[in-house]
Amino acid sequence: MHRRLIVPSALAASLLLAIPASAASFTPGAPGIGDSYYPASGNGGYDVSHYDLRLKYQPATDLLEGTATILATTRQDLSRFNLDLGLKVSEIRVNGRPAKFATSGDHELEVTPASPLAKNTPISVVVRYAGKPSEFKIDGWSAWARTPDGGVAAQEPDSAVWWFPSNDHPLDKATFDVSVLVPDGHQAISNGVLQSQSSRLGWTRFNWRSNKPQATYLATLAVGRFDITTDRTANGLPVLNAYSKDLGDNAGAARASIERTTEVAEWLESVFGPYPFNALGGYVPNVTSGFALETQTRPFYSPRQFANGANVSVVVHELAHQWYGDSVSVADWKDIWVNEGFARYSQWLWSEKEGEGTAQELADYVYASRAADDPFWTVKPGDPGAENQFHGAVYDRGALALQALRNEIGDEDFFAILKGWPQEHAYGNAHVSDFVRYAERVSGKPLAALFDTWLYQPSKPAATAAATAGLSAPAAAPSARSAAKPAKPVQPKSWKKIAETNTIHENGGHGGHAGH
Repeated sequence: MHRRLIVPSALAASLLLAIPASAASFTPGAPGIGDSYYPASGNGGYDVSHYDLRLKYQPATDLLEGTATILATTRQDLSRFNLDLGLKVSEIRVNGRPAKFATSGDHELEVTPASPLAKNTPISVVVRYAGKPSEFKIDGWSAWARTPDGGVAAQEPDSAVWWFPSNDHPLDKATFDVSVLVPDGHQAISNGVLQSQSSRLGWTRFNWRSNKPQATYLATLAVGRFDITTDRTANGLPVLNAYSKDLGDNAGAARASIERTTEVAEWLESVFGPYPFNALGGYVPNVTSGFALETQTRPFYSPRQFANGANVSVVVHELAHQWYGDSVSVADWKDIWVNEGFARYSQWLWSEKEGEGTAQELADYVYASRAADDPFWTVKPGDPGAENQFHGAVYDRGALALQALRNEIGDEDFFAILKGWPQEHAYGNAHVSDFVRYAERVSGKPLAALFDTWLYQPSKPAATAAATAGLSAPAAAPSARSAAKPAKPVQPKSWKKIAETNTIHENGGHGGHAGH
C-alpha cells in the first residue's frame, strides 16, 4: 500500500521547501544486476517478492496479451527503475498511478514513477503488454518455441523477457501466480500446483501457483494439446506430467522415462534431503530442440531426448537440479558449476545405484578417455566463460571434481555435504567459493588446492594429481597388442545414456545452451 502522510499546512509548507535538497538522493536503478557474464541481465534498485501474471494466448496467431502485477521493495531511493521485457507495453502503473516508460537496449523497459520511491518501500507495478513472442529476437535468437498447436517458453540463461516483465536474474527470486486463458481444447502448463481450471464462452483458464522462491529463467509456460497424467507422492505432493499429443515415435519412450519422476525424486531425497518444492512433474512439448531444462517443479524435455528409447538418466539430472540450481541458485552465471556439476554427478550416483557403473568407474573413464591435448581440459568448470557456460567440461569435469572430493574426504562427510548444502542455502544463491568453504567446514580439511586443480586449471590434471584424487585408468580387456599400445578405457554401461543428455549442445548466439 502506498500511504500518504497528512500534516498541518504549515508543516506541509516546510516539507515542500526541503524537497529539492532531498530529491538529489533519488537516482535511477542500475540497468543490470552486475552479472559477470551477462551485464544487461536483471536490474538494480529493487527486489521482487511476487509476480502475478494474467495472460491470454491465441495459439493460431501466437498473440500473447498480459497484465503483470509485480510486488517489490525498493533497495535505494529510486527516481526510475528498469524491468526486462521484449514485448510491447501499453500502460504501466506504479502504486496505482500512471508511470512514464521508455525502452532501451535489447530488452530494457525504463519506468519513471509519478513520484520518486523511497528506499525500503513496498511498491506495486502493473504492466499491460502484448505481442507475438516468436517475433521478438535478441541477436537473431529466441527463447520462445512455436509448436504445431501453441508455444513454449523454456531456455537458459533467460526466457522471461519473451513473456513477462521481470527482474531477470537468479539473484532476484520470487513466488508466482500464473493465470492463462487459452482456447477450449488447449491446455496451459506452468510451474507449481494447478489451483483451478474453468471454462467459459470457448476459453479455458488455468491458474498455477509456485509458492517458493523461483528464479525468472525457471518460470515456464507451454500452451498446446497435451495428454496429462496426475498422481500424488507418498508425502502428498501433486505430480503432473504433460505430453504433446503429436510426439510420434518418441511418445512411448518419453512417457516411460518421465512417469518415473516420483521414483527418482524419492531416491534423490535420500541423497540430497527433503524435496524443496510444492509439486513434481515434467512436460514434453512437440518442439524441434534437443535439450532439457530444470524449470522449477516441472522440467521441460525435448522429444529428441528420447529418440533412442527411454532415458531415466535425463530425468535424474533435471530433478537433481530442483535442489542444485533451483532451490540453491547461482549468485552469478560464472558459478554454473554449483548447478551442473552436481546434476551430472547425480547421474553417476544413479548409475551406481542401478549397477551400471560406479561413480568411481565413470570418473576414471572420463579422466582416461580424454588426452591431455583435448580442448575439453582447457575449459574451467569453476569459471568457464559465457561462451563455454554449458560446455561438456562443466558437466563431466565438474563431476570429476566431486569424485575427487569424495575420495579426499570419505563418503560420510561427502554425503553429509550433499545433503547439508541445499539445506544451508535453501531458496537462496551461492558462489563456487561458498561451496568450497562449506566443504572445508564440514570435512575439517583444507580443500582449496583440490578445487583449484579440478575446477580452475585450464589443463588436464597430472597423473600424480589424479592418483592423489583416487583416479586411475580403468582396466581394459587384455590383448596381444596391449603392451605396444595404451589400452583403451572400458566404457561403463551407463555412459551412453548419460552422454545422450548433453550430446546436442544448442547455441543460439545468446550465451547458448548445452542441454540442461
